[in-house]
Amino acid sequence: MIVFDLICQNDHEFESWFQNSDAFEKLVKAKHVVCPVCGDTKIGKSLMAPAVSGTKKKSAEKMAISAKAAQQMGQYMQAVKEMRQQVEKNCDYVGEKFPEEARKMHYGEAKTRNIYGEATDKEAEALKDEGVEVQRIPWTPAEDA
Repeated sequence: MIVFDLICQNDHEFESWFQNSDAFEKLVKAKHVVCPVCGDTKIGKSLMAPAVSGTKKKSAEKMAISAKAAQQMGQYMQAVKEMRQQVEKNCDYVGEKFPEEARKMHYGEAKTRNIYGEATDKEAEALKDEGVEVQRIPWTPAEDA
């Protein structure tokens, strides 16, 4: 087993374990190596210091689980990116006025439309307590979305 420091085309660095160099090349070519931050599949090796082997080594099973977890994280981040794109495309951004705007629509004081913006945990909970339909979603910074 060998570990490589990797980098995607968006400059996110991460590491992953492979059976050998050939296995790495085959997996990258097949787009099975995924950036855990943005979901990018255009991956290359990053500069790395040589590893000095110690007395404790991870088992092959643990390394496979780690690689699988990294792949799943990349898929999760890709889904979050796509969700953000859909929200931005189909909803009006109201910023910090989100709780106020959501209440106005709920009580018929404003035209109902799809909105998104910021709300604290306390504000979101208060909206739910009032029966206002809101959903908090994970959000990534625009450069990583």
